[in-house]
Amino acid sequence: MSLRDRFRCSRRALLGAAAALPLTAAAADAALHPARGPRYFPRNGSDGHRTLAYDLTLGYDPGRARLDGHARIRAVANERTGRIALDLARLKVRAAYLDGQPVTVHQHGGKAVLAAPRALAAGQPFVADVHYGGRPGPVRTPFGPIGWDRTGDDHGGTLVASQPVGAPSWFPCNDRPDDKAAYTFTVTVPRGHHVLANGTLRERRETEDSTAWTYHHPGPMASYLAAVCTGRFTHDTRGTLRNAYPAHLAEQARHDLARQPRMLRAFSGFFGPYPFETYGAVIVDAELAAPVENQTLSVFGRNHVDGRRGSETLVAHELAHQWFGNSAGVADWRHIWLNEGFATYAEWLWSEHLGEDDADTLARAARHGLACGGQDLCIADPGPRQLFDDRIYVRGACTLHALRLAVGDDCFFRILRTWHSAHRGSTADTERFVTHAESTANRPLRPLLAAWLYEAPVPRFSSGEG
Repeated sequence: MSLRDRFRCSRRALLGAAAALPLTAAAADAALHPARGPRYFPRNGSDGHRTLAYDLTLGYDPGRARLDGHARIRAVANERTGRIALDLARLKVRAAYLDGQPVTVHQHGGKAVLAAPRALAAGQPFVADVHYGGRPGPVRTPFGPIGWDRTGDDHGGTLVASQPVGAPSWFPCNDRPDDKAAYTFTVTVPRGHHVLANGTLRERRETEDSTAWTYHHPGPMASYLAAVCTGRFTHDTRGTLRNAYPAHLAEQARHDLARQPRMLRAFSGFFGPYPFETYGAVIVDAELAAPVENQTLSVFGRNHVDGRRGSETLVAHELAHQWFGNSAGVADWRHIWLNEGFATYAEWLWSEHLGEDDADTLARAARHGLACGGQDLCIADPGPRQLFDDRIYVRGACTLHALRLAVGDDCFFRILRTWHSAHRGSTADTERFVTHAESTANRPLRPLLAAWLYEAPVPRFSSGEG
């Protein structure tokens, strides 16, 4: 299927409506300052502390599908408190310590609450050690089971797909997208099995019957982007680029991923320097409905490999997330278009870079698809159950194309590069993006952006609309 065909009217979700009339400046301003309301997933995460680093020591037995873990969490209290609330699902805490002192733990409803022996002051750093274990598995969400899962292959392989709230399925954490930290993973598996995780491999220690793999990623990284894959892989490392895949898929995988270096160079030109110390793709021996976004380590299923680069748009999409979604993250999930709209537009930029369909052709086909049905989704605040609606991806990309048409290529790409550099390693929201675009372009852009982001009818592009 060609890139253009992907955006024709279909059953999947490209719903739309007649083109909108331009908003007045006052209406645009009101649309871009909605009531903030509660976080989309208020049961996940804590306001009480911010995390500095996770040091995860894990042992996984694929035969029994059992995980035994020790999480050392370095954090800082945001307020005076006598309790530290962590997210942890399905796994049981065996023992916990705060600054070396044993503490009691209450587990209920996906939370593990540590009672401090004395109140922590606002701004006080602390270290929490949590020893836990059990049989990990996905947590139930409105989007289906999410988190730690088994691949179902003959080697007892596993993968992690945590977006948006699956991280507690395998380690205790402050599970919110704006809590970013450094990570170290030491994962012990039976000898002959392999481990992949975020960051770079620091050490591999073998004994007679097991191997411990240690990875480190300085981040900062949100918990939903932390990943561990276990199984048996063929490894392909070229400088800071590392890929891994099952041996029986090696030939097809090498071909399908061969243009990653060229893609990295192109995206670095569009978005600014690559933000992390390494990057790679893992192909697991299982069929996945969609690739998995993880920081420095995208995960694809065997169904995404065909030896003909049939899923290269997905390779581009996941790579673009390293800039938008991973490095420059979202303050809350309501702003997910800043991740998915940007990554979808990167697919169109890659097609344009290859000399295939240009972004304008693809955007106009996408806009036509959106207008084929009844459009009723505000992509800048879609609601928690609509996070992965196709319209967020496609209309988000169209929003960026409308901005590109309005300001011209030089200014548009300057907006993207400076947006990433301003929020590298941190988080932001829709209002900040609009303010940033206006400041960089030195012209009012709120009416244009509000029409795409907050209004139901699908606007027309500035010129040449079919």
